[in-house]
Amino acid sequence: MDFDKKGILARAKEAQSSTVVMDEGLRAYMLKVYNYMATGILLTGIIALLSFKMSVVTDASGAITGFTNIGNALFFSGLKWIVMLAPLGIVFYMSFGINKMSASKAQTVFWVFAALMGLSLSWILLVYTGVSVARVFFITSATFGAMSLYGYTTKRDLTKLGSFLMMGLIGIIIASIVNIFMKSSMMYFVISILGVLIFVGLTAYDTQKIKNMYVVSDSGLLAIWIQDGNFSDIYAQLIDWDGNTLWESGGIPISEADNDQVNVSFAIRSFLSIFKIASMVLIL
Repeated sequence: MDFDKKGILARAKEAQSSTVVMDEGLRAYMLKVYNYMATGILLTGIIALLSFKMSVVTDASGAITGFTNIGNALFFSGLKWIVMLAPLGIVFYMSFGINKMSASKAQTVFWVFAALMGLSLSWILLVYTGVSVARVFFITSATFGAMSLYGYTTKRDLTKLGSFLMMGLIGIIIASIVNIFMKSSMMYFVISILGVLIFVGLTAYDTQKIKNMYVVSDSGLLAIWIQDGNFSDIYAQLIDWDGNTLWESGGIPISEADNDQVNVSFAIRSFLSIFKIASMVLIL
């Protein structure tokens, strides 16, 4: 395959000169994502603690001696099922409707979800001590940080894991609901182990996905086509999300060979990302 080497090298130099700008933009983008996440966790913790405090009656030593009307409604009435399943309903709502939501609506739903999670997790403080909850929180945070760092830095494509992990997640949700009625300690143990493994994988997968969303949105859409039905002449054009072409009019000649090309593979390094189109031609 014959390449326009000068054109490709020129664009490689332009990409290198913009790497610093991309690095700063990506860091700011990821920092904003994690700020939202940390604020959401903080809201969840505050709601959980307030719900617990408003639900129990304690003595001078801090031991629980009874429950308030709020506690009876929250932990011992049918309301507990609504509180327990409401976050799951929000998750499904966001999963199927996120592409149709405005940014402000998506943020509002996120804060509602964080608050409902706090309400649904308040019962944990009835069963475990504050020291146990704090210990698990820090262990979970460390695990999340490690897997998120892996997802951010790894060169391995984790896309294929996404569908597999989502099927596993749906499976443990169904199993958890069934086990509410079966009350099997062994099944609970198995679900817990699988849940940890699945969420560890999802942490790395989602981190890489979030990172790639920034890179793709920054660069635009790469279109490749053949000229006049001639498989020997292949061109490419970069189009931003407003529909404007970013390269020369008519595109860049990727190949102007004498013979038809077989198993076409083209890769372009745009800042920190690598887009690869293999055996695929867009015919205009």
